[in-house]
Amino acid sequence: MSALPQRIFTYVRNTFAMAPSLHPSIDNGIKKGDANFAGGKLFCHCPSNKVEVTLGSNVLHNHACGCSKCWKPKSALFSVVGVIPTDKLSVTANQQKLHIIDKSAAIQRNACKECGVHLFGRIEVDHPFKGLDFVHTELSDKSGWQEPQFAAFVSSIIEQGFDPSQIDTVRSKFKSVGLETYDVLSPPLMDAIATYTAQKNKPSSKL
Repeated sequence: MSALPQRIFTYVRNTFAMAPSLHPSIDNGIKKGDANFAGGKLFCHCPSNKVEVTLGSNVLHNHACGCSKCWKPKSALFSVVGVIPTDKLSVTANQQKLHIIDKSAAIQRNACKECGVHLFGRIEVDHPFKGLDFVHTELSDKSGWQEPQFAAFVSSIIEQGFDPSQIDTVRSKFKSVGLETYDVLSPPLMDAIATYTAQKNKPSSKL
């Protein structure tokens, strides 16, 4: 390797090394999921009497999220959150330890009262994503879950105190592991929301 490419490589490597953690499952490269993965269990972080949630399939639309509402590991800028059909999720142990973080929010995030970990979020109101629960597959003891597909609400970390002059480094780090970055959701999901809204607002035909 010539001197100039080596210097560029070293600069990029050092820049990313100094960058804040995006998420533990992203920082060192993304591990591809198993298309045939059949699901598994999620657990809170309590040392004993863990809340247990069983997922009966793999997740859909797994992604990194920079919003202020989603649960994130300590020191991570982003959460990694997937969705799964509501009928594929059940609480199978210590449900009494769960409470809803914000009952006024569209997504009712159920967290452990003791350790604070979010086990799942459910939508009970009229919403484009009603029927899908939001989960964090990093809480599982199994591998094979769908890997993150994109990064959403990236600029939202600025509202939470992140230095705006460093946001390009964050976007570059995502792109270095193959993830597109958006300041909302991915285009297919935004299209789904728009389609839902259009159908809802469409005047009913009169006989």
